[in-house]
Amino acid sequence: MIDNRPEVALVLGAGSARGLAHIGVLQVLAENNIPLDLVVGSSMGAMVAGIYACGADLKMLDRMIEYMNTNILYDIRVPRMGFIAGKKITTFLELLTKNKNFEELDFPLAVVATDLISGEKIVIEEGSVAEAVRASISIPGVFHPVRKDGQVLVDGAVTDRLPVQVAIDRGYEMIIAVDVTYCPGKIPVINNSIDVILTSLDIMQKPHFDYVSKLASILIQPAVGGYSSQDFDCSRELVDLGREAALEKLPEILKAINRSE
Repeated sequence: MIDNRPEVALVLGAGSARGLAHIGVLQVLAENNIPLDLVVGSSMGAMVAGIYACGADLKMLDRMIEYMNTNILYDIRVPRMGFIAGKKITTFLELLTKNKNFEELDFPLAVVATDLISGEKIVIEEGSVAEAVRASISIPGVFHPVRKDGQVLVDGAVTDRLPVQVAIDRGYEMIIAVDVTYCPGKIPVINNSIDVILTSLDIMQKPHFDYVSKLASILIQPAVGGYSSQDFDCSRELVDLGREAALEKLPEILKAINRSE
């Protein structure tokens, strides 16, 4: 590690299935020994960040998702606060995060969720990683919210789809942000109620994204615009697109941390 290198924060944005591209980005960064001093995630970005921070093997995670039927994670029920109770996906997250707490991680992790009571962005940095991720991926009206400490927590994408400001607030000098929502050439796909909810969130967050994306040192945007928020069966293509985008930005990243040849 080079002396006096900038502290590096990686910010992984929301994007449902398109967020699987984050796995490919992380693979490239790990393969090239890019140091990460903080990882911040919102929604699917929080899920990938949380699993990675808990020590998951990225290649194994890649292969597991490629062959997994994600429908087994949805416990559909008569809706009260959400169509999906979330108990199955909670068990899945506990397995992949090895039931770790934030305090047990090798590097800092910050997970973004939204409190329906206060209407504020909540940055979770302590307690159960699985519970924090479960809150951050809880699409309003689809997943039952997570109740904790008087808060009713739902998807981080409601208040901050690309939480660059979280890294800025913690004083990080170099911020690599990965956006899988507003990539060039995106065509909205509206087939069901989930698409309606997620596309509405995308539209609401666009002005915020236009502002915060300019604050990142390096912005990576995998070419996932042709995929819908529910294309989990396209994980192979999405991960590969993440790799391609990261490799394209790799010379810029190496130069920024003073490691270019």
